[in-house]
This record gives sequence, structure tokens and C-alpha cells, in this order.
Amino acid sequence: MTVSENVDRSETAKFDRLASRWWDPDGESRPLHDLNPVRLAYVAERVSLRGARVLDVGCGGGLLSEALAAAGADVTAIDLAPGVLDVARLHLYESGLKVDYREISAEALAEQQPGSFDAITCMEMLEHVPDPASIVDACTRLLKPGGRWFASTLNRTPQAFALGIVGAEYLLRLLPRGTHHYRQFIRPSELAAALRASGLELDDLRGLEYNPLTRRARLVDSVAVNYLASARKPA
Repeated sequence: MTVSENVDRSETAKFDRLASRWWDPDGESRPLHDLNPVRLAYVAERVSLRGARVLDVGCGGGLLSEALAAAGADVTAIDLAPGVLDVARLHLYESGLKVDYREISAEALAEQQPGSFDAITCMEMLEHVPDPASIVDACTRLLKPGGRWFASTLNRTPQAFALGIVGAEYLLRLLPRGTHHYRQFIRPSELAAALRASGLELDDLRGLEYNPLTRRARLVDSVAVNYLASARKPA
């Protein structure tokens, strides 16, 4: 069976250009470094990571992948940007951790390894693909019954446009200009509909607040800008 490619090559090229500086905590990926502990804690509160088989979809340079591995998970991490995968693999020599990095789409992996993972993460990647619902469906097939799926993304609201694009990319220059496109932001109701259609049960939504001046991130009730979602595949 041939799986069509759900990727915008201009997006993968954009992240490849940042690859060499991915692990610089003060570089263009600085917000990802600051958000990573909160994302990891969100997953770890809902899944026993030690010994769990975890898939990190859209892993980039491996910030979350390595954190999951350090917590004891057996991690497979996938991306379609070869440059960032090269950096992720090289960083394993420094960290001494074990992550299976693969250049493959979620859809193609779902054909190869259905029902293989206890948990799947998709952090800051759904808003960068042409068809987010296809990713959700592939992840549903990849999960074991009772498995958990986690995502972080941006809401399509005026607040998210003001903070996520105008503030982060133009005023504070936390991210390169063009990192995000407002039309690709995803409302929680749209994500919930995609989850229902694929057979996942949404069980939590939390806002993710980031202060770039103090470099602190925390969970909040409002999902008006960034938010985290947790869903479960029925057993």
C-alpha cells in the first residue's frame, strides 16, 4: 500500500536551517528548551514512562525525545527534516542516551507498526503539516489499546496571533519570522473532532503559558494561546 506524503517541504527546510543551533538553549530554539520540562511533566503524570514504548512524532532535534529516554522510556522518534535528525543523532554521543531516530512519516510508520506504542507525543508539529487529522488517525493506529496520545499546539485566536506571531517572531524575536502561519493554528474544538473521528477520547486540555522574560513556563486554565491535550485509545 502506498502512503501519500503529508508534509510541507518548505516547513522541513525551515527547520533544517535551524538544525545546527537546535541544542543551543539561548538560540532560536530557546522557547522549546524552556517549555520542555513542562511538557515532559504533563506526559509523565499520565503515563508510567519507565519501560514504556513511546513514539515522538515531529521530534526535531530531539529535546523531548531525549527527556523521555532519560525518564526510562524506550523511545522511537520520527521526523521528515533530515538535517535536524542528523543533529539529534549526533547529540546522543554527548548525552549517552538511546533513541531510535527515523526519517519516516507517522502514516508510513502506522502501516509498518500498528498497535506498537504505549504513548505518542506530537509537540508543536500539528500546525506545521497540511493535514493534521491524518497525523491523528495514524497515531491512533500506532497506539496500543489503552495507549495515550499527547499534543501541544496553538489555538487560532487573536491572542495567539498577537503573542505567537507578532510578539514571538517580530517584537521579541524569540523565533525566526515565518515560523508559524495563523491559518494553520488549530482550535481545540477542531482537534477534538479529529480525535473523535479517529477513535481517541480527549480527556484533558490545559493552557501552556510562557514568560519570555523570566523564561518560565507553566500550565494554566486558559487555552487561548498555547495548549496541551491528552487523549486515550479505548482498551
